[in-house]
Amino acid sequence: MPNPSNGGTNERTGLLGGQENGGPSHTSSFRQFFLDKRHTPGTESGNRFVRVPAQAFNVTKVTLFSNYVNVLLVFVPLGIVAGAMHWNPLTVFILNFFAIVPLAAVLSFATEEISVKLGQTMGGLLNATFGNAVELIVSIVALKNGEIRIVQSSMLGSILSNILLVLGCCFLAGGIHNTRTGTASGIEQDFNSTVASTMSSLMAVASASLIIPATLYAALSKSNADTEGNILILSHGTAIILLILYVLYLVFQLRTHATLFDAEQAAEDDDSEAEEAQMSPWAAAGVLVVVTLMVAICAEYLVDSIESVVETAHISKTFIGLILLPIVGNAAEHVTAVVVALKDKMDLAMGVAIGSSMQIALLVTPFLVILGWIMDIDMTLHFETFETVVFFLSVLVVTYVIQDGKSNYLEGAMLLGLYIIIALAFLVYPDDAVEGGGDPVSDPSMIVRSVKAMVGY
Repeated sequence: MPNPSNGGTNERTGLLGGQENGGPSHTSSFRQFFLDKRHTPGTESGNRFVRVPAQAFNVTKVTLFSNYVNVLLVFVPLGIVAGAMHWNPLTVFILNFFAIVPLAAVLSFATEEISVKLGQTMGGLLNATFGNAVELIVSIVALKNGEIRIVQSSMLGSILSNILLVLGCCFLAGGIHNTRTGTASGIEQDFNSTVASTMSSLMAVASASLIIPATLYAALSKSNADTEGNILILSHGTAIILLILYVLYLVFQLRTHATLFDAEQAAEDDDSEAEEAQMSPWAAAGVLVVVTLMVAICAEYLVDSIESVVETAHISKTFIGLILLPIVGNAAEHVTAVVVALKDKMDLAMGVAIGSSMQIALLVTPFLVILGWIMDIDMTLHFETFETVVFFLSVLVVTYVIQDGKSNYLEGAMLLGLYIIIALAFLVYPDDAVEGGGDPVSDPSMIVRSVKAMVGY
């Protein structure tokens, strides 16, 4: 009979590693199967019935471990069940509100995984498509339900949260960190001023595309012309032009003037070399499809519950669309931008903050106008005068702040302060001030005077 002490085996010997009772080996195998996100046993098996489930589990494991915020994924089934079972509308809103936060983070992770494999050009196009997927899905659902105010305020809110809240947090956190760890000559962080000025110029064009319809509406309201019809025609034409400008910007960034973005691309290349893709493009695409479906379901229940939340919590639709929903949709971008700002990669932070705002202004909003045109829904670029002025002033302040190509914590505090002031203004801004789509301001010179006052004329 073989002696176990001499390397033999008996009924007490572990099956996987020669350990008695299989204790340490079982623990190691359990840890590798469930906790090791780099490898899952069975993914390279020749047996398809073993390999496919193992690969599917590995993709699920990698996705779940991609971000700490994914612990909130427990709210996804809760939110869907709450909506399907017609629970209290406030409960449905809160559950689906928190469910969308981790789903947005997973969308961002899957997009980055595909971008690593497809390269700079296709990665840029993919980020343009999926970077604001949550806001787009929520807005499409709201547009389908005829909630044009929710659509408009969520689009404007997404832009403001990126150029004021996200950029402000980047400047503040990066500035404080740099001041504490840098030298006396390094108390400011630098970024590519040419790229930033190009983005801010496009944002100024976007703000002009909202000022013109608002001013025209105020002027036409005093005449016998078909005001709504004329605004609709103007919005459709403007949306097409903005989409063309966005396509030209992609060509400008990725093809003809790619050298202007060398600093940002170099930082991205360094990141891509340091971090290899954790899943294949097909697996990441599958995650995108599944998560997009989950976002659509949660967004459906979220939008359906807004009306009741407005009545019970006494919060305006404008505040929900302009402040609450954008914070949820941009949660992943907020974290990403602040992290790269702390690493002194301000070009990347600027790309996340202002680049995302530009996508909303030049791509998503015009797309929703065209989609409303196809669906025979009167979605226009006529935002209320108060919202239009707030948007213009925000773009103007950001342009002044970034024009020197440097940032510090004081500038970050200024942007955050402006965002909080805007949030307070919309908190007390009643929905009945815009009831029926009318504009309470009938003097078309109001915006003109505001513009002249800000630019010093």
